[in-house]
Amino acid sequence: MPGLYFEEFEDDQVIKHVIHRTVTETDNTLFSAMTMNPAALHLDHHYAQTETEFGQPLVNSLFTLGLVIGISVHETTLGTTIANLGMTDVIFPNPVFHGDTIRVETRVVTKRRSKSRPKAGIVTFEHKAYNQRDEEVVSLTRQAFMHAKSEG
Repeated sequence: MPGLYFEEFEDDQVIKHVIHRTVTETDNTLFSAMTMNPAALHLDHHYAQTETEFGQPLVNSLFTLGLVIGISVHETTLGTTIANLGMTDVIFPNPVFHGDTIRVETRVVTKRRSKSRPKAGIVTFEHKAYNQRDEEVVSLTRQAFMHAKSEG
């Protein structure tokens, strides 16, 4: 399904994204290395087992954030977004571990036509992600600058 245009979003619309993704140790290691994050919490099994309350490495939260937004793209903004304007209220209420499968739900919080660009609008999304145990692992608000089909 391609992304939706500004006019196709409705306030309080909920999209349960069909793509789910299991996070691997390789995902976590590569992302942490690529972003220059050497935190033992993400990369050192012995440290995580002996020095943390979790007993295993945590998946890098910025990888999780990117994954959640990526999962949402296919059914919201693929080919119809101009740009992301910002992300706020990002919280990680539960950790993500290697082997967790992430699913995402998106709610349209609000939308408004752009004042400066008549064929565009701003859509505010609330993304929530859950693991296979239905524990919420991420919540955030994102604003996207979207193409419109017609001038408003």
